[in-house]
Amino acid sequence: MKIRARISVTFLIIVAANLVVFSLVIYFISEYFRQRDFYNRLADKARTTASLLIEENEINSTILRLIERKNLTSLPEEHIIIYNPQNKLMYASADTAGEIADRSNLLSRIRERKQLYLRRNRKEIVGITYPYQDQEYVIIASAYDEYGLIEMDHLRKILGFGLAFSIALVGWSGWVFAGRFLRPISNVIRQVDQIKVSNLNQRVDAGDNSDEIDQLAHTFNSMLDRVQEAFEVQRNFVANASHELRTPLTIITGQIEVTLIKKRTVEEHEAKWKSVLEVIKRLNLLANNLLELAQVSLDDVTMKFHDVPIDEAIYQATKMLTTRRPDYQVAFSFASETGSIPSSLTVQGSLSLLISAFLNLMENGCKFSTNNRVEVILGADRQWVTVEFRDKGIGIDEGDIKHIYEPFFRAENAKRIHGYGIGLPLTYRIIQLHKGQIHVSSRINEGTNFLLKFPKTV
Repeated sequence: MKIRARISVTFLIIVAANLVVFSLVIYFISEYFRQRDFYNRLADKARTTASLLIEENEINSTILRLIERKNLTSLPEEHIIIYNPQNKLMYASADTAGEIADRSNLLSRIRERKQLYLRRNRKEIVGITYPYQDQEYVIIASAYDEYGLIEMDHLRKILGFGLAFSIALVGWSGWVFAGRFLRPISNVIRQVDQIKVSNLNQRVDAGDNSDEIDQLAHTFNSMLDRVQEAFEVQRNFVANASHELRTPLTIITGQIEVTLIKKRTVEEHEAKWKSVLEVIKRLNLLANNLLELAQVSLDDVTMKFHDVPIDEAIYQATKMLTTRRPDYQVAFSFASETGSIPSSLTVQGSLSLLISAFLNLMENGCKFSTNNRVEVILGADRQWVTVEFRDKGIGIDEGDIKHIYEPFFRAENAKRIHGYGIGLPLTYRIIQLHKGQIHVSSRINEGTNFLLKFPKTV
């Protein structure tokens, strides 16, 4: 069942239930007041008749029956019976007294309760006591409330017709208004259905109502922004990766083809194969960086962190860098306020990932510096462990800083130096996984500073 039908049916059921309860309440309250008024009229008529018969000596049963026949205010099928204190019949307005006082205990019940109301078949019956000169008489009056019951029948028809008409009107109104209120959602669905890979820049327009549907549209547009950004990054990543992989493969193919053109000496072959080996090492490094970047881009819920001393990670990264490139230099120092508290330099994280991030920053600092040297300063306060990387290299243009974490991006002044543009995106993702922060400041031909901040393990 669609939402429109569900809303309409739910609204119809709720309103119909309220209308039925309201109609029943009106009917039963009206019936209660009809019975009460009729019983009061019967009781008044019974007391008046008893007063004439018992208190007026000039009026006997025959005269009273004659008066009742001529009385224009008599009720339909009215019967009045009066019993003396010994339960002997004193007066009966008709010959059907036995039908009214059929039950043997009726008189005793009336004397006990003083006033009794009951209904037999279609007649209303009132039994009351009438005290006079220390004696208690019993009066039973019955009648048929013809006019009251006719009015109640009219009320039933009016309520039934009104209820049916109201339910039909509510059902139609609910369907119309549900469609009206759900129209913006239908528009959102239609607009979303038109968004394809070829038009990811299209956005959903839900109007300016500032309601939940408008919020939904804005949320969906925000998601589309992220999807478009991710799609662009992926497309650029695939294009750049293809280019970067094609270049070393082309070099390898060319070297082998040149080698096979003619016979060469052992020394010539050795030189060619060394050149090919160097390209293969670069290709292997690129593949490893791409694999690491793919791994850290996965959901970090599966990452298992433990206590990692930051100084140990920096030491191992330094050892790996200097082993790989003996001409690179790393100057390591503590900030003045943290030199005496190495135990506070522990964070929650992955040792291998932190080593990879520090190694990338150290290698970049050395590679882009004329003296192949980077300075690493380790610090800490009550909240953070900080690691700062300083170099005196070529620097980064201010307009390029916002792009340095994009895969394969390389600044104009860095393109002459060999690299793939994967190290910094990989480092940035690793810092994110560790709930850390990374800040960069740089000036052209003066150097670059990277400041990393990690939340401290308590």
